[in-house]
Amino acid sequence: MSSNLIQLHNGTKSLGGKLLFEEVTFSINDGEHVGLIGANGSGKTTLFRILVGQESLDQGELIASRALRLGYLAQEDFGDSSKGVMEFISDGALTPEWELKKMALQMGINEVQLSQPLTQLSGGYQMRCKLVKLLGSQPNLLLLDEPTNYLDLETLLLLENFLLDYSGAFILISHDREFLRRVIDHVLEIDERNITKFSGGLDDYFEQKSALREQLSRTALSQEKKRQTIMDFANRFRAKATKARQVQARLKQLDRMEVITTKGIPITARIPIPEPERSCRDLIELSNTDVGYEPGHPILKNVQLLLQRGEHVAIVGVNGAGKSTLIKTLGGHLTPENGTYRLGEQVVLGYYAQHLTETLHSNETVLEAFQRAAHPTVLRQEIVDLAGALLFSGPDVQKRIGILSGGEKARVALGQILLKKCQLLLLDEPTNHLDFETVEALTLALMHFKGTLVVVSHDRSFIRRVANRIYEINNKHVSIYPGTYDEYVWSQQKGLFATSASGGSNPQAFVSAPAVQGKTQINFKEERKRLTSELKSKEKEFSRLEIEIEGLNSEMERLNNQIIESPIQDALECTAQLTLKQKSLEEKEQRWLTLVEEIESLKEKMSSLNSNNSLLDPSES
Repeated sequence: MSSNLIQLHNGTKSLGGKLLFEEVTFSINDGEHVGLIGANGSGKTTLFRILVGQESLDQGELIASRALRLGYLAQEDFGDSSKGVMEFISDGALTPEWELKKMALQMGINEVQLSQPLTQLSGGYQMRCKLVKLLGSQPNLLLLDEPTNYLDLETLLLLENFLLDYSGAFILISHDREFLRRVIDHVLEIDERNITKFSGGLDDYFEQKSALREQLSRTALSQEKKRQTIMDFANRFRAKATKARQVQARLKQLDRMEVITTKGIPITARIPIPEPERSCRDLIELSNTDVGYEPGHPILKNVQLLLQRGEHVAIVGVNGAGKSTLIKTLGGHLTPENGTYRLGEQVVLGYYAQHLTETLHSNETVLEAFQRAAHPTVLRQEIVDLAGALLFSGPDVQKRIGILSGGEKARVALGQILLKKCQLLLLDEPTNHLDFETVEALTLALMHFKGTLVVVSHDRSFIRRVANRIYEINNKHVSIYPGTYDEYVWSQQKGLFATSASGGSNPQAFVSAPAVQGKTQINFKEERKRLTSELKSKEKEFSRLEIEIEGLNSEMERLNNQIIESPIQDALECTAQLTLKQKSLEEKEQRWLTLVEEIESLKEKMSSLNSNNSLLDPSES
């Protein structure tokens, strides 16, 4: 049985006047691989800072095991990066230097790189160094905050393989669904000021969320059906004086019924990219071009590339290969040393990269920044809708750019590009700083984008769905990859790890005595006795059903309230119980309605029998 490493008990935290979570309780056990998910601004990074002691709770208690050894990888935090790689890795480590070097080699950091300053390495290799340093402190719980940002595919695959084999526990924040899907076995969700822990991987989590929504929808549908059944009954028997009590009871039950509403399960937002004008067939052509930042030192050599209308291209390659250099050249932000660069006639392109946040006007509001960049034909409502999809809703659109976080500024810059009605979109890591739902919305929008798209991204699920052509950069040359993106990923993995380590009720019908010579022979005394016995039995069953139905209604009302007020995990259990009770209630109410008709029919038959008997034999009346 795994031991508990850390527990948050009845924790409450507010930040900047916003309540992030309230009276939440969860624990992390040894060996658990946990994905922490939630919308941007929901409090994921704040929760990490609480767990490592950099922030305090407003209320509640953080309980850590004596055996806990925390390792924290913060976003873009590399400490003193001016040190040499080996010095950086071994500083403060509990692991011997020879073992650290062995770990570094296993992470693909070679002897030459170990002797270099950390600043000379690419972002992907700096991340590898940070992981080795982290492991050198021998933690049994890793906190990893967006470790996949800016990683190349090779480093991403190494990190993925490392986490799959990691025997300790970790909590991982990442917007990369594919990455999370592969490495986690639990989900910790921050949603509507609750923190809920789900057993199982990411697909299990989404299935449970979907099941909850489906169960609540079924409950609401059944509730409506039940309302209609009661109204049908009331309309049917309203005029009968003998049924007045039952009619009034059913109508009172209808008044007491609560409307079932689904708890706030996030629905993927829609990012409305304004449709561009139709472009010429050939949008951009590079011919025999060398590309680089210093004359005589090209990053890419002899580039031959032609982008045509409707193509959705992904540029792939290791960090430092020149992906951003190529996309910057296509956007006209870097002039080729030689050869030709030709942009199609009247082609409007939009270029997005993280550094574009520096071009934003700090005194503008978010809405003003979007309006300034938008195409003249884009309506204000379209701008507001896109702002909301990029997580700027309500009063947030009036925030000044100068007070926004880096991630918020990146979303503003992305929104400006999408509003320009560009026929060609050049996007360098557009999914960074976006949460799950927004990445999904952007993916769907770009899949249906009718213009031409060139994208650089480490998000495999995103690339797989938006790209229909792959350009690979390798050894300073650009070429069309002959296979699919999945085949490219497989080839990278193969190369990398080859060198690395029922039945319904059947009411009894009234049966006449056998006919003799064309006449019905009836023993009125025996028949009355049979009808009386049958009526008594059905009235007894009717009374019992009334009590059972009332009890089920009370129990369902309790469960409905519990669903609305409970965290999702508890709500799932309640809805499962509710579904069973609902089915039982429907069966009992159907039987109740059948009994009403049967009792009414038996009474009419007895009345008719008595009347006929009186006419035939007064002594029997």
